[in-house]
Amino acid sequence: MRQRGFTLLEVLIAMAVTAFIAAVAYSGIATVISGAEQLREVGDRTRDLNRAFALLNRDMRQFVRRPVRDEFGYLQPALMGGPLAPVALALTRDGWHNSQALARSDLQRVHYYLEDGALWRAYYTVLDRAVDGEPQETVLLEGVEALDIRFLSQLESLSLDRSLVVDTRSWPTSWMTEPGASPIAPPVALELRLTLEDLGELRRFYVLPAAY
Repeated sequence: MRQRGFTLLEVLIAMAVTAFIAAVAYSGIATVISGAEQLREVGDRTRDLNRAFALLNRDMRQFVRRPVRDEFGYLQPALMGGPLAPVALALTRDGWHNSQALARSDLQRVHYYLEDGALWRAYYTVLDRAVDGEPQETVLLEGVEALDIRFLSQLESLSLDRSLVVDTRSWPTSWMTEPGASPIAPPVALELRLTLEDLGELRRFYVLPAAY
């Protein structure tokens, strides 16, 4: 018996059907991969946010009233910050874990500042620094557009707006003293605002335990 093969038209139709099925399958796979990538990015962003605020929360909870001397020998307050200060936020904290039993204090001086669109945290291995003292620096959060801090000097100044939200408009934006002057007492609380490229403005309030 004579064997009959496919005609050119049948081959073209089969190729067109195969190409269509492949395109549909690729579109579905691409959507799944894109969704997985977006989910991974959201997870990484959430992890970085949680890590940054966990460090901030820990440092604020462990704040102590211990002024330090800078590399020029000037006394700096236990807490200072704002646009007029050397860094956005600097404070002394307790509870620096010493698992290796090194000859150092359990107190630590930490700095928070904004640089190259990122939130940084730095700390010094000694409280009263020498001229050549270099900090240990870590990037906490990328994609940060602004870091603003306001300070509450006393509880009597606390007020609420019409929506019963804490009104911080009258709070000082800087907390520091001139070099060589006596350090000022720390504020009782502060508001920290982070403006992120993707999430907008985030606000956090911290009450300093050593202020009472």
